[in-house]
Amino acid sequence: MSIEENQNNPLHGLSAEAMVTELVEFYGWEILDAALGLNCFRMNPSVPSAVKFLRKTEWARHKVENFYLYRFKQMPKARGAEFDLDPRDRGFANGIVPKAPRPLTVELIAEMKAEAEENYQNRRPPSRY
Repeated sequence: MSIEENQNNPLHGLSAEAMVTELVEFYGWEILDAALGLNCFRMNPSVPSAVKFLRKTEWARHKVENFYLYRFKQMPKARGAEFDLDPRDRGFANGIVPKAPRPLTVELIAEMKAEAEENYQNRRPPSRY
């Protein structure tokens, strides 16, 4: 990935504290808990405790970074080789800019999860031949 593409990633140069603060200010703790299901957003949530957890827990940090990129900033979904990269290592073509944050409610998140589960249950098994 080129330096230019990396600089076009909304996560480039963004600290965990700034990311969590921005998400909390827009969505609040309840929406983040419903969307991500992380205890750091549910039990006595605070920016410092969430940041501490995310620094220690790589899978949780990736989950929050993916949420930030694809739900909050509405960037195009990762495909192909980009899909296997950490969110901070993904690039976006020059000219692709973040959109306005997607408004979410607890009810909408529940609907989206139910739809994703239904799609998962209805998928065709991979062909063996």
